[in-house]
Amino acid sequence: MKHRIIADVSHLPTYDFGSGSPMWWGTLSFMTLEGMGFVLAIGSYFYLAYLAPGWPIAAPPPNLWPGTIVLGLLLASVIPNHMASTWARNQDLPKVRLGMVIMSIAGILPLIVRGFEFPGLQLSWDENAYGSILWFLLGLHTVHLITDVGDTIVLTVLMFTRHAHSGKRFSDVSDNAFYWDFVVFSWAVLYLVIYWFPRL
Repeated sequence: MKHRIIADVSHLPTYDFGSGSPMWWGTLSFMTLEGMGFVLAIGSYFYLAYLAPGWPIAAPPPNLWPGTIVLGLLLASVIPNHMASTWARNQDLPKVRLGMVIMSIAGILPLIVRGFEFPGLQLSWDENAYGSILWFLLGLHTVHLITDVGDTIVLTVLMFTRHAHSGKRFSDVSDNAFYWDFVVFSWAVLYLVIYWFPRL
């Protein structure tokens, strides 16, 4: 059987940034699915609040400070996150290394404060429906935070190895920054639900 060459694509890049990358579309799909999970969880919260004669149930509103500190840390991380993404697109390795170290720290700090957030809810997860949904919402976001921090740390380590010279790693850094924005935005919404709705 004779093969006929239609086009020579060997000169084309093996990676791209943004919507030109299959990984970006995978990340977007992942965020869409996870976003729907957040929507369903928040919907459950308001459904329980609608059924309850009083809300919050048998507890004061959660302690505002730990969640507010986490929100502040996450919002502050948006700036170095976008800088790291820009440096990755420019394939500026020294700056990307710096940006990834900063983002690793920026991801660990909210996790430390998150350890004070759970006790700050001021009730146990099995005390009543209100406690269960609060712990679920906070736990759901914590899983996403841990996932992205883990990915960030792994990428940071890779950027200090020979793999850093692969252009695909720069694309991975850009996709990681894209996902981090989702983690920050989702917490901004959950923060309002968890901390301010019970105070209305």
